[in-house]
Amino acid sequence: MSLPAPDSSLKLAFDATLIPSTLSATLPPGLHLRPLASTDYHRSHLALLATLTQAPDIGEESWTARFDEMVALKGSYYPVVVVDSSSDQLVATGTLLIERKFIRGAALTGHIEDIAVSSSMQGKGLGKKIIEVLTALSEIVGAYKTILDCDPKNEAFYVKCGYENKGFEMARYTKK
Repeated sequence: MSLPAPDSSLKLAFDATLIPSTLSATLPPGLHLRPLASTDYHRSHLALLATLTQAPDIGEESWTARFDEMVALKGSYYPVVVVDSSSDQLVATGTLLIERKFIRGAALTGHIEDIAVSSSMQGKGLGKKIIEVLTALSEIVGAYKTILDCDPKNEAFYVKCGYENKGFEMARYTKK
C-alpha cells in the first residue's frame, strides 16, 4: 500500500497497518487504499460523499473539526478511501463504526456506512473492495457481526459481498 509522503500536518484516521495488505494490493494500477487523512478535505471528500446523499460543503474548518472528533474516539471510526494517484483525488470511500454493546458478553458490532464511488470509477470493483476492507477491519477489531443498511435496489450488490438480508430498516428523521 502506498501512503502519502510523510508530512507533519498529515494525520490518518486510524493506524494504516490494520488494513490487510492482501486486500489493498489488489486494486487497479494507479489507485491506493488508506485511512481517511486530515488533508482529504482538499481531495474532494465531500464531493465524493455527495454521489451518495446530501453532503453540502461545510467548509474546511468544520470538516477538520469532525475529522478530529472521529480520531479522538479511538477504536470507534474507521473511514477508508481509495485515492487516484494521477489526480490525487478520492474516488471511493466507506466507513466502519464500532458499536460497544452490553449483550453477548460486552461484544462489538461493526456498522458499515457511507459507501460512495465516484461516477467515473463505478464498475471497477471499488465498492466491493471498500466493503471487503471494512468487513475485514470489523473482524480484526473483534466485532461478532458486521451489518449495513442499503436501498433495496442495492441488495444484489451486497449479497455478492457476502451479506444477507436480515429484515427491514426503520428510520425516523428529525425535521429541520
